[in-house]
Amino acid sequence: MLFTFYQSYMKQYNYLLFLVIALLFSSCATIRVKSYDFLNQDIPQAFDSCRVAFVSDLHYKSLLKEKGLNKLVKLLKAEQPDVLLLGGDYQSACEYVAPLFDALGTIQPPLGTYAVMGNHEYNRCYKEVVEQMLENDIHLLEHQTDTLWRDREFILLSGVRNPFDLERNGVSPTLSLTSSDFVILLVHTPDYAEQVAVDNADLVLAGHTHGGQVRILGYAPVTNSRYGRRFLSGMKKTSAGVPMIITNGVGTSRRNIRIGARAEVVMITLVTSS
Repeated sequence: MLFTFYQSYMKQYNYLLFLVIALLFSSCATIRVKSYDFLNQDIPQAFDSCRVAFVSDLHYKSLLKEKGLNKLVKLLKAEQPDVLLLGGDYQSACEYVAPLFDALGTIQPPLGTYAVMGNHEYNRCYKEVVEQMLENDIHLLEHQTDTLWRDREFILLSGVRNPFDLERNGVSPTLSLTSSDFVILLVHTPDYAEQVAVDNADLVLAGHTHGGQVRILGYAPVTNSRYGRRFLSGMKKTSAGVPMIITNGVGTSRRNIRIGARAEVVMITLVTSS
């Protein structure tokens, strides 16, 4: 009877071990493309079917190393985005900044590449990242707005400077924009869009949460958000009803492991409602 109990216990243990290993490899081995169609009445006709790529939290070289970076660049080129948006937390050490942005700089989408900084850049390597962005024609938006033109029509891109310092940076860069324009707001953490009025933004793009990075049967012990699992990953809405897409990101922090929260690139297709 004791032997039978032992056999049953080992079967359950082996099954759980297999499940964890399977989740680990499925989360780490590949970068998935997560696609969204985003319909909004303010999207100009010229931007119908415009493809927006969004990538965040590379943390190069954490779990993302040279081979993974090459695959990421190849994947992004294959997706043929019209514009590439970068959400911050690019590096795990300053010596990795130049090779990372040299690689990202080869993508060259027709409407350009735009970026904000993450908390890791405000803690270290800020100057190095700025220099490499300039060298690779990547436009840094820190409480700034830029205009993308197509056939004499435009959409607006706004970026947030250090969303973790609300005392200095608590006013949204979209505040001076009109509600009739189509505005994408790029910010590192989704919490900012809940804490600060971003009503004139039509779509917020954020990272920082890593989708929990480790999720067992959907539960994430760590969320990197003061709102828990509410803004963990995927398409959400703020309390004011502003749509927000939060990406799992690509790299890792603290521990070089992903379980149940796959690394991803977000691809958004804009759809006009007219």
